Amino acid sequence: MIKELANVVAIEAGQVTVTSQIKSACSGCAQVDSCGSGQIAKALPQAKLTLTLPYDRNVIGQTLKLGDSVVLTLPEKHVLSSAGQVYLLPLFGLITFSAVGQWLVNQQILAHELIALGLGLIGGYLGYRLAKFKQKQGKNSENLQPKIIEVVPSPSQGK
Repeated sequence: MIKELANVVAIEAGQVTVTSQIKSACSGCAQVDSCGSGQIAKALPQAKLTLTLPYDRNVIGQTLKLGDSVVLTLPEKHVLSSAGQVYLLPLFGLITFSAVGQWLVNQQILAHELIALGLGLIGGYLGYRLAKFKQKQGKNSENLQPKIIEVVPSPSQGK
């Protein structure tokens, strides 16, 4: 499971808004001072990600307050499945339609290779549209919704 720590910034009826620091992968490496990506990561300010999530006190088991830290989770298998669809479906469409276009050129059904290239681009676009459709389906969108699994006690609560 992918876990992320976030802070509660707003609580409304049935919803909670949390923010989390976006972490750069280019900060812990020994080459950070000599690497171009590391220099860019240092130069840009750290951004925050804000999410509004459904909130049910019974599911979490605790009442949230402003300033609380919470652990968000996202199942890794759903993230990998979604990434595979987004990357592979357009690629598969491009390669398949390009192969069919090239076969049609070899059979002298199509007059020019540019038509086969256009056919490949159409296949890539259709793969993109299919991936977009599959990502918007209800169950897939629901699986990619982060969930609050735990409230991390702040140091002031322990006193």
